[in-house]
Amino acid sequence: MIYVNYPDNEIRRLSFYLATEEYLATHYSEDEYFFMWQVNPTVIFGRNQLIENEVNLEYVRSHNIQYYRRKSGGGCVYADFSNIMFSFITPTFQKDFVFDTYLNRIVSALNSLGLDTHFSGRNDILIGEQKISGNAFYRIGNRSCVHGTMLYDTDLSVMVKAITPDNEKLISKGIDSVRKRVTNLKEHFDLDIETFKSEMKKRLCDSEITLTKQDLIGIARIEDTYLDPSFIYGKNPGYTLIKKGRLSVGQMEIRMELKNNIVKKMNMLGDYFLVGDTDILLDHFTNIDFSRDSFSVILKNINLKDFVYNLEESEFLDLLFERI
Repeated sequence: MIYVNYPDNEIRRLSFYLATEEYLATHYSEDEYFFMWQVNPTVIFGRNQLIENEVNLEYVRSHNIQYYRRKSGGGCVYADFSNIMFSFITPTFQKDFVFDTYLNRIVSALNSLGLDTHFSGRNDILIGEQKISGNAFYRIGNRSCVHGTMLYDTDLSVMVKAITPDNEKLISKGIDSVRKRVTNLKEHFDLDIETFKSEMKKRLCDSEITLTKQDLIGIARIEDTYLDPSFIYGKNPGYTLIKKGRLSVGQMEIRMELKNNIVKKMNMLGDYFLVGDTDILLDHFTNIDFSRDSFSVILKNINLKDFVYNLEESEFLDLLFERI
């Protein structure tokens, strides 16, 4: 695997590192690439999440915490300079294979440093029952990106306040809960953060490259798409009906504008994993009758799993038509 270096030590916005992933996937040969990065305090939320549901905007703005939307699915994450972010650029887009292969490489590297970690659930790496890493996936053409976190010494109290709605009781309970469910790597070994990064690099990569100034210009062009306010804040059309619940694929919330029981607009939110463009999926349901039969007819010609990882038709329809 090839490690990717930047040509300088500049601290960049999180959006620049996300753009680097896209640039590598579309401009570099179909090898495996890996890089690690750190940012000043930042909240990053998933492609299909509603910002006001995930980010305490008043808190982050008053504490100079940046916030960005990423193009992968999954949940909301807080990062600071003591949270090591990492990215794999892979030559395939088969999600099960990609997650199993690349996250188990992280697990193996961590365990070779004396830790006892394991891959668990949809996308987490744990020590015992405590989370040290959360990860997400998205497809870029015929390739994919797996990116995630490695909590080294993150301020958990700030993390909870930044991604929790502004309610003191919820914040208090959230901090207590997070301390039980999440742990920092620093509590489990004596390596300083730079030594740790160096050891991970040695264990995961056998060669390296350095990006050129021309690469940085190309990355900056892609970064503009992440800085567009319409992308950051997302679509929040008027709606007359909300259906939400936890499915096997994650939390899902569907918002619709209905006129005379005809679907005029539809938006799908949540922390599920994307494998396709959900805008294309939702277009199929525009201007049809809001009924199980009408949706079932459309779904005869559409495979939901081409858009949302492992989403079953029955679960989707039950969310829309069986839940109150």
